[in-house]
Amino acid sequence: MAITRRSTILDLAAQVSQALADTGITAVLTGGGAVSIYTDNRYRSYDIDFVTAASRRELGAVMATLGFRPGAGRHFEHPATPLVVEFVAWPVTVGDEVVHRWARMRTPVGTLQILTPTQCVKDRLAAFYHWRDVQALEQALLVARDHRVSMATIERWSRAEGHAEEFAEFRRRRRRPQSR
Repeated sequence: MAITRRSTILDLAAQVSQALADTGITAVLTGGGAVSIYTDNRYRSYDIDFVTAASRRELGAVMATLGFRPGAGRHFEHPATPLVVEFVAWPVTVGDEVVHRWARMRTPVGTLQILTPTQCVKDRLAAFYHWRDVQALEQALLVARDHRVSMATIERWSRAEGHAEEFAEFRRRRRRPQSR
């Protein structure tokens, strides 16, 4: 399937994930791109962050087959979309926790390797906890309200990260009725 102006973030991320997997490269979607997918674009990200151990050369070869050109650093751009694909160094982590298993989402254009909803919430909370990124807290709340997440797992992780008070804020805000 060709990448066009109408390609959704899910379509584009799945195409990239599948193309990389077809060459033996593991890449896991994290960050705002995962939030966009889990919230049906109520939060809209224009960058698609994959975590991978592959080299820039290996990534460049695969991305070229999809029509992407190298940008700055580990960014790749496509002339048909404003979405930018970025590759972040392995391992997959949420805060200080290394992630060993993640979700696989099957789509018509390929299988996307992506953080689970619980991992996605932890990823966004890590930004809130460590950088006081309030937008990341809002993203975590969007995902947690839309998907089944393990609050016990998130609470244990939050305590291990040293952020029990901030977790209590997240839990309080999650229970509030949301305005749409």
